[in-house]
Amino acid sequence: MSTKDYIEKDYYKSLGVTKDASQADIKKTYRKLARELHPDKNPGNAEAEARFKEVSEAYDVLSDPAKRKEYDEARSLFGGGTFGGFGPGSGYGAGRQRTNINFNMGDMFGSGSSGNLNDLFDGLFGNATPGTRTRTRTHEQRTRGQDATADVTLSFDEAVSGVTMPLRLSGPGTCRTCNGVGARPGTSPRRCPTCDGTGFVSHNQGAFGFSEPCVDCRGTGRIIDSPCPDCHGTGSSTQVRSINVRIPAGIRDGAKVRVAGKGTPGSGGGPAGDLYVTVHVEPHKLFGRSGDDLTLTVPITFAEATLGTKLRVPTLDGSVALKVAPGTPSGRTLRVRGRGIARRGHTGDLLVTVEVAVPANVDDAARAALEQFAAAQTDDPRPHITAALGRE
Repeated sequence: MSTKDYIEKDYYKSLGVTKDASQADIKKTYRKLARELHPDKNPGNAEAEARFKEVSEAYDVLSDPAKRKEYDEARSLFGGGTFGGFGPGSGYGAGRQRTNINFNMGDMFGSGSSGNLNDLFDGLFGNATPGTRTRTRTHEQRTRGQDATADVTLSFDEAVSGVTMPLRLSGPGTCRTCNGVGARPGTSPRRCPTCDGTGFVSHNQGAFGFSEPCVDCRGTGRIIDSPCPDCHGTGSSTQVRSINVRIPAGIRDGAKVRVAGKGTPGSGGGPAGDLYVTVHVEPHKLFGRSGDDLTLTVPITFAEATLGTKLRVPTLDGSVALKVAPGTPSGRTLRVRGRGIARRGHTGDLLVTVEVAVPANVDDAARAALEQFAAAQTDDPRPHITAALGRE
């Protein structure tokens, strides 16, 4: 995130939402605008493309609670683009005209600093000569890019066997024209002579001193005399890119796949963030899943359950014979080992649950046979119920 973005750009206005908008409202608004402004829907429309980039950049910040909080605090602290010391009429330069200054908040409180205000007040009660202006220590940092997210939907068979999915992503990327440098091709940024490339200068007035972003380079430590015409000196632009993601075999619904280095590009030469792909798996028309086991429900007749039978049941890669023992009750689960889901060197089982199917209608011959069977049946199927009734 550049200094200009934090202090000067109004991302709420870009999306058309209020500052207290919920994350759900921000997401809903962004999706609507993205559909309307997407380059695929507006080929050759430079205005729509520029607006699409603006909306995507705003959503990248406001959709992340941590980045949104940092953005709000930066704009609140520096009054939407102005910096004038530590309060009206106080500190060094009281009474001076306030100057618009851009700087990166990460340079103040980023991972490369101590994380406290001592880095800002580098000259506070220091040994500098009263009334002098000194340079702070070099503070340039390599900042890792933000992580990105995406969603894919797979069929049940694809999730079991694994698949390579092409993804089309839209988001910030390294400017292809200047390769992230920010300067027009053929030129290079130069070190700021005012701060000697540190981005900050210290002021000492008597025993009191403080640091502030360099006015000349806007706290970047670099001066770009000829900005890149495409990214306007930021080094990044909104891009649509395609990547292939390998989904491992046996992945479960809701699992996330991490793709290293495919997130948002870093700044200052820092590494890119990672891409996290959430996988959604469609249900199968026959099979269910329990861990690495496949589940299957098979109806059988009363005669098959009573006398026993051999069934042929489907598997993901064919079929298998299954023996049903005589007297098998409805709802019993039979295990077929090694015919489940293979994942990480382990293969689950196929769990077959048999259920006795009761016919809704029977013909006269079947009814007569059933009545004859009932008359010949001597075993009480519910002895505990009969015993309880006999005690009444």
